[in-house]
Amino acid sequence: MEQGIQFDTALIKRYNQSGPRYTSYPTAVQFEEAFGIADYEKAAQRSNESGRGLSLYFHIPFCDTICFYCACNKVWTRDRSKTTPYLERLFKEIEMQAKLFDPNRKVEQLHWGGGTPTFIDHNEMRQLMAKTRECFNLYDDDSGEYSIEIDPREATAETVKLLRELGFNRMSLGVQDFDPKVQKAVNRIQSEEETFTVLNAARAEGFLSVNVDLIYGLPFQTQTSFLETLDKLLEVEPDRFSIFNYAHMPTMFPTQKRMKEEDMPSPDQKLAILQATTERLLEAGYVYIGMDHFAKPDDELAIAQRNETLYRNFQGYSTHADCDLVGMGATSISLIDNTYAQNMRSLDDYYARIDAGQLAVFRGVHLSEDDELRRDVITRLISHFHLNFAKVNQQWGIRFDEYFADELNSLKVFAEDGLLTIDAQDIYITAKGRLLIRNICMAFDAYIKPGTQNRFSKVI
Repeated sequence: MEQGIQFDTALIKRYNQSGPRYTSYPTAVQFEEAFGIADYEKAAQRSNESGRGLSLYFHIPFCDTICFYCACNKVWTRDRSKTTPYLERLFKEIEMQAKLFDPNRKVEQLHWGGGTPTFIDHNEMRQLMAKTRECFNLYDDDSGEYSIEIDPREATAETVKLLRELGFNRMSLGVQDFDPKVQKAVNRIQSEEETFTVLNAARAEGFLSVNVDLIYGLPFQTQTSFLETLDKLLEVEPDRFSIFNYAHMPTMFPTQKRMKEEDMPSPDQKLAILQATTERLLEAGYVYIGMDHFAKPDDELAIAQRNETLYRNFQGYSTHADCDLVGMGATSISLIDNTYAQNMRSLDDYYARIDAGQLAVFRGVHLSEDDELRRDVITRLISHFHLNFAKVNQQWGIRFDEYFADELNSLKVFAEDGLLTIDAQDIYITAKGRLLIRNICMAFDAYIKPGTQNRFSKVI
């Protein structure tokens, strides 16, 4: 398959509405507090009969400084001692979670996210991985996809060496922008030297993949300045890039109020930055994976997309599709069997639950068969840009053209605009339609009603 995209400015402007990013379906908007610990435990029991592997996510919420643009769940503190009570509870949660799952199930995927995972010190990193290995069945080689998010300001070459020794084989580096004026405006002062020290150390230590995160739409960014940052990074050829659209939603994320809207690029300027960035990456030999992500053609994500085995979850795109996801730490989300479950958000609530000897689950959702079917359809479209009706029919025992008759009818406008093609067997997303894949997926979303899109970010 062709792994590129084509810009049509007029169409992008017309379709640039708000919508889900589909890291889950149903989205977290549908989670309910009626879902509790007993529901989660029953789901874990059912999942043990599946033979699926496990994916583990650990949330480390602490950050030394606040990046004004950030919409993640984090705890800002300069007090490093706060990690001790958090890890004490996290270790207890690991023990409780492990008791729910068959110890023979291999951990195919592991991820530390944040916040800033490298906020914890080296000894705490060793302890956390040791506790994980004690309780879960981890690989001793690189068979699993074990990744970590790294703030280069909170890591050294020694940190990278330790992480590799602990079993990590993939990393994602937060960069956002090298321009000093932009960095000051968003309160993230990060030198190029800090970034390249970590990136080069990852190469030296044999990390299998290094991703770089950039954000467009921040104060004082221009097409020229953003390309200067990109070109410096292209010189060292990271395996992957994530080019995120900054979503300004200050009513939901109050720290965003500390940036002035008049300093931010206009929608037309943002689109120009994205177009120029995309063209530069394609010229450099990268391919478009989808939803902000680019990778080298021989990267496992690009290969998985061509083989239609790529998957999307809370950590982004993954090659390990058939796993149950166990989220641990405050605010983490799990995907177990046909359920989503989320932990308590605040540290106090999380601590109270764990101290009471209980799991921290406080809300979630049971997926109906219709939910699971629609999630499968959306995942195929957003990961492969292709949907074969016969494969869906075989897996779910339906007639696609009958079950989704209304949805297929609603796709006609996309076909007329050249965003996709439909025949009796398949839907193919065109190069012009890939930037607007969220719009297309929304046609299959049973929860999208008039006005509900405003809960989400703009698609471009």
